[in-house]
Amino acid sequence: MKILLVCMQHDYGDASRKHSYEYVNYYNSLVQLGHEVVLFDYMAEMQRRGKNQMNEALLDRARQIRPDLAAFHLYTDQFEVSTVRRLREYTVTLSIFHDDAWRAEYAQHWAPHFDFFTTPDYFAVRKYLALGMKHVLFFPYGCNEKLYYRMDIPKTCEVSFVGRWHSYRQWLVGRFRKAGIPLVVKGPGWAGGMVSHDEMIKLFNQSRINLNISNSVSWDVRYLSSSPRALLDRIRSRKTVEQLKARHFEINGCGGFQLSYCVEGLERHYVIGDEIDVYGSPEELVEKVRFYLKNDDLRAFIANAGYRRTLADHTFGARFKDLFQRMGLSDG
Repeated sequence: MKILLVCMQHDYGDASRKHSYEYVNYYNSLVQLGHEVVLFDYMAEMQRRGKNQMNEALLDRARQIRPDLAAFHLYTDQFEVSTVRRLREYTVTLSIFHDDAWRAEYAQHWAPHFDFFTTPDYFAVRKYLALGMKHVLFFPYGCNEKLYYRMDIPKTCEVSFVGRWHSYRQWLVGRFRKAGIPLVVKGPGWAGGMVSHDEMIKLFNQSRINLNISNSVSWDVRYLSSSPRALLDRIRSRKTVEQLKARHFEINGCGGFQLSYCVEGLERHYVIGDEIDVYGSPEELVEKVRFYLKNDDLRAFIANAGYRRTLADHTFGARFKDLFQRMGLSDG
């Protein structure tokens, strides 16, 4: 198919930053599938031309190339509703939402203007259907197996976590370290600093245990009373529920053993205890880390099973093939 992919090439449209999630995973995966993909970097176009001319440029591009599909990854208010409506004269339109769990109003505003739209939340499908939005499609996170891969290198790190600093994560890491368990923490805002993509893949591979810690704000009274920042983050946060994230698939796609926070829906993708494991409290987290550090064979069995499941079912190649079939589009 000829696909017009409407997304930012770089994080937040800043060319000095790394490539965006949607470019890395959507663009590259669609190209790997053999599709003819035309990228329309709307943020770069808007910075050059302004909002109105960027919208017109998108319509001009669609008229010129006549794509089979125009797939969007929206950000804020870069597009006019009239632009999306006019675009439907030339092609099928799709909006891929991955944060509608906490941007519900935004998603519900834009969804009616597309031929199809997606949600990564299996249970949200029923919510949209109840609102009369019959064109909703389930499309969870996944991973690009060309970028997240197993290296088969020695396990030189006991436990690691890679992710952005958050007050809840800081509190949990503090409790973890008080338990005397070695922990490597990397990511924006942490003393350990950021890591490149290649360094992150290596860390996933060389860690005996990879932690996946939520950044949703906790109601744990011990956390809320730990600092003024903790209480402030709880009050300000729009996040009220846990969400399945890309990291669930990325760690497993590297063949790493993963110990994750509990999130509803994870059991639809992996067998808990056989292909991934979860914790429900700080105490259980520490307890399970100690258990798995002592049980190398079981840990390796779960990591290998999660790796095989990811390659079989959870690559973005598999995701897009399934999505296009349900849309009635050719995947070739």
